[in-house]
Formats: sequence, structure tokens, C-alpha cells
Amino acid sequence: MTMARQDIGDICFKRALMVFPYLVLLIVAGILLKLVIASWDSILKFGFSFLYTSTWDPVVEQFGALPFIFGTLVTSLVALLIAIPIGLGTAIYLAEYAPRRIYRTVAMMIDLLAAIPSVIYGLWGIFVLVPLMRSHIQPFLGKYFGFLPFFQGPNYGIGLLAASIILAVMIIPFITAVAREVIAAVPPVYKEAAYAMGATRWEAIKTIILSYGKPGIIGGIILALGRAIGETMAVTMVIGNNVKISSSLFSSGYTLASVIANEFAEAATKIYTSSLMEIGLVLLLVSMVVNILARVLIWSVTEKTSPQAALKGV
Repeated sequence: MTMARQDIGDICFKRALMVFPYLVLLIVAGILLKLVIASWDSILKFGFSFLYTSTWDPVVEQFGALPFIFGTLVTSLVALLIAIPIGLGTAIYLAEYAPRRIYRTVAMMIDLLAAIPSVIYGLWGIFVLVPLMRSHIQPFLGKYFGFLPFFQGPNYGIGLLAASIILAVMIIPFITAVAREVIAAVPPVYKEAAYAMGATRWEAIKTIILSYGKPGIIGGIILALGRAIGETMAVTMVIGNNVKISSSLFSSGYTLASVIANEFAEAATKIYTSSLMEIGLVLLLVSMVVNILARVLIWSVTEKTSPQAALKGV
């Protein structure tokens, strides 16, 4: 009788828990459906040309999202290029080298960075980063790397590079926190085996720790990329909000999130509102595609990576 009661309780508990994942799927499907319905007029009028045309003119009601897609991808990727070495290096130092006192202090400050509201980052960008970019960073890059198209153009301080740096600062805590926990979770027996085979500390980190934790580290990077793609306020305040595509990181630009924040209140026509809703739909789809690709990448890395294989390379 007692076993029967336990079985009934387990079954009820299991079925109750099954509701929650389906509820999450229902919420995502509801958001997606609402965006599709709200942007349907724009989809019918512009079709796929909405994704590859550059005209954004509310006066003549011609809309194309390519400049915003370009700005979103450029700022996010440049932010990752800046944040990955800093975040991963910080995580390795904290997990493997830092004394306990330094570990606690730095880890607390990194966690604090993740909790700062984006508008505060935007204010810091306007009053600190932009003047620094205008006075020192962009003149330096233009002088020594001006032969590259990425570092040419007028020096206003605001632009794609400033937005990328803001995003890099915002996503470093995500990369560092995830990588730190992944590295700390590596079983000590693998590191001890590497040392027993004559590996130096750096060789153990490179061949064992990073190899073992690669799926988790990649997951943290993708989490940071998702944050960068969807960031709105801080980017809007320093990117310049100009509808154009330029090879120069000094030029101003626009992102998918910032155009919605800037122009939604001004949308006076139905097609204008519908086009902005389609921008939101594109942003959601881009985020979904990034996460799907991340899952596929993590699965492939997990299948190919094992501590035993890493030990053979020591």
C-alpha cells in the first residue's frame, strides 16, 4: 500500500513538472506568433527584400533591414573579439593562479559588472568612453592602422567601435563567470595525471583543462553573444544611430534593437509599425539561429573531445 502511494506520488509529481517545459515552449511560440501577425503587412509588401535592401525611409514608406542586421552583427562580433581573450584569461587566472583573497575580490567585482543596468553603461559610454575614443583611441588607430579600411573616416568618438567596446565590457562577466566555473569543475585527477606525465602548468591548462571544459566555455561565449545581439540602451547611446553600411568601425551605425527603441514611438503609419515589428521578428530569429548553431557546435565538440584524448597529447 505504501509503495502504491509512492508510485502515485511520483507519477503526479512527474506530470506536474512536465507542464513547465511545455509552458516555456508555449511562451516562445506565442511571442513568435504575435510578431509574425504584427509584421504581416510588412512581410507581404516587402517580402525577402526586407532583409537585403538598405533603404529606410518612413516618408515614402520604403523599409529595408540590412543596415540594422549589419550593425548588429558587426558590433556583436567585434565585442566578442575583444571580450573572449579578456574573459577567458581572467577565468584561467582566477581558477588556477589567483590567491584566495584576490579570487574573492575579483570574482565579486566581475559579478557586479553583470548586474549593472545597461543605461548606466550607456552613460559611462557617453561621458567617459566617447571622449576617450575621440581624443586618444581613434587617433591612435587611425595613425598606425589607418591603411586598413576598418580604421578610416572621421573621428567623432561615437560609432560602431564605441558600441562594440561597450558590449565587450557588458559580456565579459558572462564569459568569465561560466569559464571560471567550468575550469573549476575539471576533476583534479586529470590535472594530476598531466603533471605526472611531465606537463607544465600551462600545458596542463591548454591540453587538459581547456579541452575538458571546451563545451562549457563555448556555451558561455554563445550566451554572451546572445546578450550582445539583444542589447539596446547602451548601444543606442553611443552607436550614432545612422542608417548606413560602412566598412569603417569609426562610422556611426544602427542595430536591430536600437532602431526599435528609437523609432517605435514615432511610427505613425501602419506599414511603419509593421516594419518595426518585423525588425523585432528578425532579431528573435537571429537569436534563435545563434542558439541553435551553438547547441550543434557544443554537441560536435563534446563528441570529439575527451580527457583521455587530451592526455595523449601531453
